[in-house]
Amino acid sequence: MTQVFDTEGNTVPVTVIEAGPCRVLSLIEKPVKIKLGFEEKRESRVRKPELGFFKKVGSPAMRLVREIASTDNKDYQVGQEIKADIFKPGDFVDVCGISRGKGFQGGMVRWNWSGGGAAHGSMHHRRIGSAGSSAWPSRTFRGHHMPGHMGMDRVTVQGLRVIQVDPVNNLVLIKGAVPGHRNSFVTILLSKKKAFRPLDEVRVTAEKSRNPMKQSKAKAGAKGK
Repeated sequence: MTQVFDTEGNTVPVTVIEAGPCRVLSLIEKPVKIKLGFEEKRESRVRKPELGFFKKVGSPAMRLVREIASTDNKDYQVGQEIKADIFKPGDFVDVCGISRGKGFQGGMVRWNWSGGGAAHGSMHHRRIGSAGSSAWPSRTFRGHHMPGHMGMDRVTVQGLRVIQVDPVNNLVLIKGAVPGHRNSFVTILLSKKKAFRPLDEVRVTAEKSRNPMKQSKAKAGAKGK
């Protein structure tokens, strides 16, 4: 992450993502999808069935292969390169990735428990306490919050805004934080909930309408405060 300055001089925290070039490996019709590959890889590091697929489509071995839902495949061809210029400043995107792994954590860290009593007589300062009844149901309900492995989950952050695009270096600067550690792989998709808005847009807020037939307490000479 880093920061940039907008036209008004305000500091904007951004995450720099290398978004391409991605190579089109195949086009799928039912359902309509496009298979993309990112970052070349040595052939000695690729399994033979995967290497055969790359040679069949005439592409070098790629480190990451993903299938992306598409509305229409007429604009794409096998072997075509998709770069960062498909995004523009003002776009809203959804970024999906694997969150950071935090290892085994207790319930207070993992689920924000308040904990037990803090005095010396308490025997469960940070423990889970009772997990289920004895007579009924004689078991622990499914989904009960427990200590365990935290992180390493597939997370999607929605509605992030594209601030800048560097088509020469294939860099996209997105406002805010994205899931995953540094140099991890993420998927960037156009947001389905938010439409494009230019960065220099001036949003006009409507003033609250007042009823001219009603007068304020001060004008009416009210004594109450």
